[in-house]
Amino acid sequence: MKFLPFALPDIGEDEIAEVVDSLRSGWVTTGPKAKRFEQDFVEFMGGGVEAVAVNSATAGLHLALEAIGIGPGDEVITTTHTFTATAEVIRYMGADPVFVDVSAGTLCIDPDAVVRAITPRTRAIIPVHFGGRAVDMSAILAIARQHGLRVVEDAAHALPTTCGGKLVGTLESDVTVFSFYANKTITTGEGGMLVTRDPAIAARARIMRLHGINRDAFDRFTATAPSWYYEIVAPGFKYNLTDIAASLGIHQLRKANAFRQRRAEIAARYDVALAGLPIICPPHAENGDCHSWHLYVIQLADEAGVSRDAFIERMFAQGIGMSVHYIPLHLHPYWRDTYKLSPEMFPVSQRVYERTCSLPLYTRMTNADVDRVVDAVRVALA
Repeated sequence: MKFLPFALPDIGEDEIAEVVDSLRSGWVTTGPKAKRFEQDFVEFMGGGVEAVAVNSATAGLHLALEAIGIGPGDEVITTTHTFTATAEVIRYMGADPVFVDVSAGTLCIDPDAVVRAITPRTRAIIPVHFGGRAVDMSAILAIARQHGLRVVEDAAHALPTTCGGKLVGTLESDVTVFSFYANKTITTGEGGMLVTRDPAIAARARIMRLHGINRDAFDRFTATAPSWYYEIVAPGFKYNLTDIAASLGIHQLRKANAFRQRRAEIAARYDVALAGLPIICPPHAENGDCHSWHLYVIQLADEAGVSRDAFIERMFAQGIGMSVHYIPLHLHPYWRDTYKLSPEMFPVSQRVYERTCSLPLYTRMTNADVDRVVDAVRVALA
């Protein structure tokens, strides 16, 4: 029985040729391809923003918090229902994450819980667009305006996603950060993009992504004199994206809308085929908005008659790759013990976690692959 993986990147000949061109050019670290990818990303967003390419979304989130001035003693509100990177960058700055629950209908951060969590130490909110569905950003941005808070969107799942008819990345938040990890909607292998309307934030991120140097590597190694001279203006990081990775991104970005369409087709096929089973299918986008369908997260209903763990085991026994999004942060030893967290503090996230798992969803899947997953789900529930 051939194993059907949970996720596979969709890499074509255009990407391969662009990588080969970079290798032959001699520009294998940050150079013209990275700059081109940034420019292409700005155009994809529709202009009006700046884009800073980085080697991971984690790096982008860290740079964002550094650029807006988060520091020791500050609090940043985010959700427990996310990957640890969302919260760990807050600790990088010496600040404290304040975790809140998600809304049952969206699986995204609960705006009402955000309001209850605000204290005099609160400086920012990091909402997480979960699975490709947008957070209720109108509510989050209204809360931020009322309380004088900064907003950094964790949009690792959200390309291309819309919210209120606008592309995520073009909203009124301070910064939006995308991920191009291997299983994301587009990939550079490892990589990410920081997007902002604020030129000062973009300028700071560009300096801090490469050791606090006040000139980009590309600028320093071109023929413009004096190319050797630079100054260190801050203790920065090593977060630059290579031209090899950007070569993938240039062509992946051109396919982003086609990829989203195919993912939406697969999600729709799942919706129809799983109807009537003891399963709660993932929430769709608000009317008129686009869901990127990075993930297809199902929840086993109370009448399913099988535990989540047993269900996954039965799926793997049939050769179907599965995952869980996420083990909430309040269950991980570091976050649990450091911030005295318990499941009772996050009833929605805890209940979702106990019965949730993610089905394979990627553009290289055929309709026959989707049907095979559905057949396996039926067997696993029997």
